[in-house]
Amino acid sequence: MRRGDDESASGDTLTIAVVDNGDLDTLQEMSDAFLAEHPEVEIEWVREGENELRETVTTDVGTGAGRFDVVTVGTYEAQVWADQELLTPLTDMPEGFDAGAFIPEVADALTHEDTLQAAPFYGESTFTMYRTDLLDEVGVEMPERPTWDDVVAAATAIDEQTDTAGACVRGKPGWGENAAVVTAMAHSYGARWYDEEWSPELDSDAWRQASETYLALAGMAPEGVADAGYAENLALFQDGQCGIWVDATTAASFVTDGEASSVADDVDFAFAPGTEAGRASNWLWAWALAVPASSDQPELAKEFVTWATSSEYARLVADEQGWAAVPAGNRTDLYENPDYTEAAPFADLALESIQTSQIGEPTTQPVPYVGMQYVDVPAFQSLGNAVGQQYTTAIEGELSLDEVLERSQWVADQTIEQTRLLAEQDQD
Repeated sequence: MRRGDDESASGDTLTIAVVDNGDLDTLQEMSDAFLAEHPEVEIEWVREGENELRETVTTDVGTGAGRFDVVTVGTYEAQVWADQELLTPLTDMPEGFDAGAFIPEVADALTHEDTLQAAPFYGESTFTMYRTDLLDEVGVEMPERPTWDDVVAAATAIDEQTDTAGACVRGKPGWGENAAVVTAMAHSYGARWYDEEWSPELDSDAWRQASETYLALAGMAPEGVADAGYAENLALFQDGQCGIWVDATTAASFVTDGEASSVADDVDFAFAPGTEAGRASNWLWAWALAVPASSDQPELAKEFVTWATSSEYARLVADEQGWAAVPAGNRTDLYENPDYTEAAPFADLALESIQTSQIGEPTTQPVPYVGMQYVDVPAFQSLGNAVGQQYTTAIEGELSLDEVLERSQWVADQTIEQTRLLAEQDQD
C-alpha cells in the first residue's frame, strides 16, 4: 500500500526526507511558520546522514514507492533522475516561486532539458579553511589561490610543529563523502575517470599524484579519519582539532559561529586548491528540494518547496539566528543584501567559487561526462561507493596505493561494461 492510500489520503501529511546537517536542521525548526500558514497540514520528517539518506531516497524514488513528498537531492540526482522521469518538474509552481531568483550556475546544474527539476535550498562549492593562529605560529602564509602542494606544506608544518593535527579530511567511504574529495582532487591534477571513449583511467600518473596527496593529508588528520565525513570533520574543525580543512563553502557560517566554534576568531579562507597545470578543485553542489514523481501530493509539496526557498524564509532565519545562518549559495538577492555580506565576510569568496566551478570541463583533458566531484551517470553511485571504500581501506593501512588504483581501475572498467550491456539490451 502506498502512503496516501491509508489515513494520509486526505493529503494533510507531508513526508519530507532531508540530509542531517545544520542548514536542514534549521529548516525543520523553522517549519512551524509554514504550518501556521497551513493549519490542516502535518509534516513527518526523516533525517539521515548523507550515505544513509542517499540509499533511502534512491530506493524509494527509484521504485516509485511513494513514501516521500519532498526529498533533498543534489545536482547529480537532479540530472540522472530527471532523465529517468523520477522527479516532478518544477513547473506550474505556486505564486511567489521565482526560478529566476536562483544563482544561475546553481539553477543550471539542477535543470534538465530546460526545466528546473529541484529548487536549491542551499548551494555550495569548496574552499580552503585554515587556522590563522596556527599558521602564524609556524610561520607559513596561505596564498589566496593555493596549490595542493601549498596545502600539504602548511598542514605538515602545523602537524609537526604544534599539538594540532595538520588537516581534516573526509575518510568515510561513499561517493558523496571521500570519493567526492578524491575525484575533485584528481580532476585538479589533470586526471579523469574516463576518456572520451569511456575507457577508465584511474591508473594514470595524474590520478596517482592526486591519491598520494589525499593519503598524505589523511595521514595528518585527527584520529578516526576513516570514519569522518563532512559532519564529523565540521565538528572536529569547530573543536580546534585540525589546522586546515578543504571542504564545502557552506561550512563557513558554522566554523565562524562564536557560539558553536571554539576557533571562530582564528579562521580565514582561501580558494580551493589546484595545481599549476590543472584546474582548481572547487566543485558545484546544491542540496535542493525535489518532488518525487511518486508523491501523491505534488501541489502541496510544491507549496513547501516555494516557501523553503523564498526570500521570506531567509528573513525568518535571519530574524531567529542572524544573517550569517541563512542558507547560502541559492538566491542571488542574498549576495546583494548588505546585512548578509557584512555578517558573512566569506560570502564573496564562496559565491565566486560557485560561479567559477567548471563542472562541464572538470579537468584539462576532454571528458564525456559532467561533474567536478562525480560523474553524471546512474552507475556512478555504486561505482563511487566502491572506489571510496578502497581509499578508506588504504587509510586504515590494509591496502597499498598500487592495490587501490588497480582495484579502482577494475571496478570502473566493469561498471562501464555493465552499463554498455544494459544499453544494448534496452535497444534490443
